Amino acid sequence: MLRQIKPKSARSKRELAKREPLAHENTKTVLLLRSTSCSSLVQDLLSDINALKRPFSIRFTKKNDIHPFEDASSLEFFSQKNDASLLLFGSHSKKRPHCMTWVRCFGGQVLDMMELYVVKDTARTLGQFKGEKCKVGLKPLLSFSGAQFESPVANQYTLAKSMLTDFFRGGESATVDVEGLQLMIHFAAGEDAQDGSLAMIQMRCWRMVTKRSGQRVPRVEVEEMGPRIDFTIGRTKEAESSVWKEAMKKPKGTEAKVKKNIETDLVGDKIGRIHLGRQDLSEMQTRKMKGLKRNRETAIEDADDILLTNEDDVDVAGDVQPKKQRNR
Repeated sequence: MLRQIKPKSARSKRELAKREPLAHENTKTVLLLRSTSCSSLVQDLLSDINALKRPFSIRFTKKNDIHPFEDASSLEFFSQKNDASLLLFGSHSKKRPHCMTWVRCFGGQVLDMMELYVVKDTARTLGQFKGEKCKVGLKPLLSFSGAQFESPVANQYTLAKSMLTDFFRGGESATVDVEGLQLMIHFAAGEDAQDGSLAMIQMRCWRMVTKRSGQRVPRVEVEEMGPRIDFTIGRTKEAESSVWKEAMKKPKGTEAKVKKNIETDLVGDKIGRIHLGRQDLSEMQTRKMKGLKRNRETAIEDADDILLTNEDDVDVAGDVQPKKQRNR
């Protein structure tokens, strides 16, 4: 459960009131930190992620002796001090080389964590790609490919998808400008290896370029702009069920009103249902066909057959003698 703090003065009460949950939260800020031992590759990648997240990111270059899975109190302090609910911690050791720890906080406390190890041989920084880069403050398009991300059972990949979406989705916007759709971040996960090792998560960043096509719709091309990172999954720490339930609560008044007999399918199309009264099909006007009409001769023959049938019934009935009644 979350620790409740009681204010001791009016000033502390005002500060706590500012931290209370809002109906419409601000854009989440990412805080990037480094450990006392951090490889140059991880430091360059932290700088690249900082460039992708600006202006909603804060980068600290000072060394911090922090071990997130052993003691996360220092991360909680940095989160509260800088009003940052997302933290990315870079470290390097012989046991866990080129490690990046992704942390989410809720209410000033750590919600869940995940370690991703960078594969050094395939990693490429933002500066190693030539060409123009995206502008600052763009909202990226996120795409995930791989059956691992869509698993109905919670696992490391579903946690990674949820966490990476929180880190890179940016702020909420009611309208979208087509000119601002210039950055796409793609995450792919293959199948597990035969030896039982987990599949890598590949991160690719693309810059979308619109060119003339001779029509109203422009031609769209993508160019890789970096960084290019392949991750292997390390340790994970899932959120407690009670804390996760509290973090997923939605304030009253923000949910859309349910309209009766109107639904929306998976594609986004609106489907309506109309209720009608009971219809009398005998009065319904149908199309008349010549093949169903009866000729005059056929009608006369049918009438003669009916008369003959009635006469036979009368003869049979005449042969029957009535029973004698008893005198009382």
